[in-house]
Amino acid sequence: MKKCLLSALDLSSLENCESIDPFHLLGYHHVVVNKQTIGIIRVFNPQFRQVEIVWEGGSTACENVSGTGCFEALFPNRLEFFPYRIRAVYHDNREIEYEDPYAILPVLSDYDIYLIGKGTHYQIWKKLGANSIEHMGMRGVHFAVWAPNAKGLAVIGDFNGWNPRSLLMRRLTTAGVWELFVPGLEAGQHYKFMIHASTGAKVEKMDPFAKETEMRPHTAAIIADPRPYSWGDKEWSGQRPEIQKDNRPLSIYEVHLGSWQKALGRETGFLTYPELAERLIPYAKGMGYTHIELLPILEHPLDESWGYQVIAYYSPTKRFGTPAQFKAFVDQCHQAGLGVLLDWVPAHFPSDMHGLDFFDGTQLYAHADPRKGSHPQWGTRIFNYNRHEVSNFLIANAIYWLEEFHIDGLRVDAVASMLYLDYARENGDWIPNPDGSNTNHEAVEFLKHMNSIITQRFPDRLMIAEESSAFPGVTHPLEHGGLGFHFKWNLGWMNDFLTYLSKDPIFRRYHQGLLTFEMSYAFSERFCLVLSHDEVVHGKGSLPNKMPGDEWQKFANVRTAFAYLFAHPGKKLHFMGLEIGQWSEWNPGVSLDWHLLDYDRHKGLQTLVRDLNKVYRAVPALYELDSSYSGFQWVDFQDQENNIVSFLRKGEPRAAGSAELVLCLFNFSPVPRHNYRVGVPLNGFYEEIFNSDSQVYGGGNLGNMGGKHAEVHAMHQFPYSLVLTAPPLGAVFLKLRSASTSK
Repeated sequence: MKKCLLSALDLSSLENCESIDPFHLLGYHHVVVNKQTIGIIRVFNPQFRQVEIVWEGGSTACENVSGTGCFEALFPNRLEFFPYRIRAVYHDNREIEYEDPYAILPVLSDYDIYLIGKGTHYQIWKKLGANSIEHMGMRGVHFAVWAPNAKGLAVIGDFNGWNPRSLLMRRLTTAGVWELFVPGLEAGQHYKFMIHASTGAKVEKMDPFAKETEMRPHTAAIIADPRPYSWGDKEWSGQRPEIQKDNRPLSIYEVHLGSWQKALGRETGFLTYPELAERLIPYAKGMGYTHIELLPILEHPLDESWGYQVIAYYSPTKRFGTPAQFKAFVDQCHQAGLGVLLDWVPAHFPSDMHGLDFFDGTQLYAHADPRKGSHPQWGTRIFNYNRHEVSNFLIANAIYWLEEFHIDGLRVDAVASMLYLDYARENGDWIPNPDGSNTNHEAVEFLKHMNSIITQRFPDRLMIAEESSAFPGVTHPLEHGGLGFHFKWNLGWMNDFLTYLSKDPIFRRYHQGLLTFEMSYAFSERFCLVLSHDEVVHGKGSLPNKMPGDEWQKFANVRTAFAYLFAHPGKKLHFMGLEIGQWSEWNPGVSLDWHLLDYDRHKGLQTLVRDLNKVYRAVPALYELDSSYSGFQWVDFQDQENNIVSFLRKGEPRAAGSAELVLCLFNFSPVPRHNYRVGVPLNGFYEEIFNSDSQVYGGGNLGNMGGKHAEVHAMHQFPYSLVLTAPPLGAVFLKLRSASTSK
């Protein structure tokens, strides 16, 4: 065997995947042999038995110079690089011919490296991960990954027999990014990164920028189809700036795709994206919702996490199909006039070893100190927002979903856990700021940075915060010191309202403040009222089972609860299954109980929600001034004895100078109130546009005969009043149809 011209150290670096620059050792180079400079081509692959260098008009056999798969061919008369290919025979006698990856120049530019290091490469998914491109006249796949502390890195996959020593990557030292362009690779092939960690361990990791992944429990990434999707939602995109303005209706149907409906007889039980498009879109549209909000469909390893422990931030989950199929689902939603919001999780990530955790042997994406980097409540890792590359990873990911998948907005999960250093921690288990405060300034700056970029690039998209504390200015503009979100989930309202409804009506009189307190802060932020999935799991009971009384009273309470949700200032969201009065808690492993619609009470509740959406969208007073005191006025919040509250909703002033006016009356007692007088500011006829006690909804059909004329009878500090019937555990909306100045 001829002696290898590599040093023992260099050869060992190839054999052990420790070379930070295999291009310096492999491919075409000059060497000095017997004081003569000659050309050499070196190939390293322990799976090869025989290697030959071929070019137009000739070929040269390589010698196995190491016994471990290092092959060399000398070219005394070729002192300049020349085009060549490698022809090899495996030990099992399979043959292959391919372009040498180590004869190819880097793909990433100096400007790419600069932006990555600065944390401002907002389309970084086009540079890192696996991207099918043309480079130096060749089609192939460019692999790139950030792993600054790794000792060596290789691509493994279907295409190289998962061999960790055949496709070694080079490190671009200024950024800690490793890259390799492999000619001839095509979409659909599986791959991972094999990382020789700083600890000495060799671990297989999923690509952080994987755009498609295997179905769990498998953990490989898939080279995504590079063909662009042909979108058909131009009309929706043109209308979106108007549709998603603050003064427009927003009624959101929150959906977990894996359990909305199940695929009977299918092993996975999951409907595909095309099947969901056929079923979910017409249902949500027919129910009158403006948007659907999807619990995270970013790839996650555990079904029971509902998607909130994300393992691949750039990949729609394989549970329901391919990325192209998900794009088609969104496209069809838009063509049906339905917006799509996506739950997004930048607060934490799981500790699965094939993911981001200890990615290059260090806590690259999280804080190394568990007092800042580990979440004690969820057993997950907390992102290090102060690291530019991590911030870039997340902000670019938000942009990715908005740009590549035309998502209409993101609901940002667990913002409160990001904002506080001591969130869910005991004293001594967190690191305070130098001044002793507990605000996570790194997270605050990250959120501001993210919202500033998204506002700049996508001014018509919605950013919604799930923020459960009283952190100030969540929806205030960035220029005024706020975080820059468009809306914030009103979890305070939700907790107070459900607590009030859980009380027996006999005792509600003592708790009316639970209904009224929220109005003291209702306009401090732009709020979204929510009855979300979190309220129907973990022993909290279903919505009907939260209510007191017999079955009729439970459903009457639920009907009135929905009416209050739609009448109260704030945008609307409720979780799937609430609209059919599901008795059981949500179980993500089974379908919703759609068979309940065979029963009148459940069918009636569904009809009520459909009609509330219709009324809500048709009456601007119920949505135009959601975030302003000028859109709301109490009529009476002090009638604790009767468990009744009433208020006015007002629209924007019209050209004639008058604003639309709706009176909303709620009787939270099981006793009907006849001849109940309610003050109103204007004379005229008030049409009853909604009554939750309608027989169609399963009620007793007590109402106001289509409406009432105001009387010149002062009440509740107004010069006029209506004499109404307030149905038991019921709600009525009356809209002023024709104002009059008659005395």
